Amino acid sequence: MRLTATLLLPLLVLPAGAARAQEARPDFEQCLAGLQTLAEERGVPATAREALKEISPDPAVLPATRTQAEFVRPVWDYIDASVTPEKIATGQAKLAEWSDVLGRIETAYGVDRHVLVAFWGVESGYGSVLDDPRIVRPVIPALATLACQDGSRTAFWRDEFLGALTILANGDADAQRMTGSWAGAMGHTQFMPSAYLKHAVDFDGDGKRDIWRSVPDALASTANFLKSYGWRSGEGWGQEVALPENFDYRLADETTERSFSEWAALGLKPAGGKAFPEGAERRATLVVPAGARGPAFLLEPNFKVILRYNTALAYALTVAHLSDRLAGGAGFARDWPRGDRMLTNDERTDLQTRLEALGHPTGGTDGKVGPKTRAAIRAFQSAHGLVPDGYAEAGLLEKVRAGSRKPQ
Repeated sequence: MRLTATLLLPLLVLPAGAARAQEARPDFEQCLAGLQTLAEERGVPATAREALKEISPDPAVLPATRTQAEFVRPVWDYIDASVTPEKIATGQAKLAEWSDVLGRIETAYGVDRHVLVAFWGVESGYGSVLDDPRIVRPVIPALATLACQDGSRTAFWRDEFLGALTILANGDADAQRMTGSWAGAMGHTQFMPSAYLKHAVDFDGDGKRDIWRSVPDALASTANFLKSYGWRSGEGWGQEVALPENFDYRLADETTERSFSEWAALGLKPAGGKAFPEGAERRATLVVPAGARGPAFLLEPNFKVILRYNTALAYALTVAHLSDRLAGGAGFARDWPRGDRMLTNDERTDLQTRLEALGHPTGGTDGKVGPKTRAAIRAFQSAHGLVPDGYAEAGLLEKVRAGSRKPQ
């Protein structure tokens, strides 16, 4: 969560020689000693610091930072993998099994039960992977590896590592129980240690905030997280819409809010037979994740709260859509442009670099296409007589490359 550390990633294992080389890096022990000193300075008890003894780097961790599914797969593949008939059926069974608990959580935090169970399903398959040693791994070595060897976010990983030690010191979990994803995301709904310390709750009343073994604690902690970031009780995340012909796609900038009545006046209609929400002055932004040939969505403020859990648009749409399906809703009315070739990470970086050189700022060249990059794409498309839908795919990159070539 948050860092897009969703648990449902393929297990990544380096070749034996590479693993031995990584474990042999002499600077790891030096870094670990520095973490030990920092933990002591921040008041982490000595009993928790014992977990630092004899830690080796986890060879599967660093490769995983470069293959996060929600950033490297087409949005439709990501959604299809999580919103399956089996996952919908299992989620509906979980809604029935935990109905009383979910009702009490809704009363306490105002977050819809279908959304909470959708998070549960996407993050850990309703807990099904938590005992799978091929997927989960000890959190302390994973975070130590990232804190010492991922130079791009050293401070972030260091703080998460110290947060994990604090959880051990508080007695909510021991090192054996504290397992999670490659990025240290833990439990049924994948809390990073810092989020755990801020938002985890003891909902079952046993004196521990056990997000690993207590479903009530995990779901209530997720509800507490969402509420703390402004979840609006009684409102949805948004909905799919149909756009009129000759629509001005510059309006789909995913930042400008308009009321539903204003969007309706621009020709937007609910898709799939679902009406606009009562109170047409509720506001939403328009997003077209796969451009003019894919589905369009009006996103309400609660969608931004989902993005606080994980910043990838594909992830947030997956949670949102699964929550609708769990509540009995239908699939998308418009299909995705499944024949399109998505860009590799290097190609996305190349696209951002070229757009920057053409005077269209992307907010960075990290290979991750977010709102700023999509705005830069729209600016390029508008300047070249293209539909300004902000959609990054292979054809768009070729046009940008052609537009940025210098005359011979």
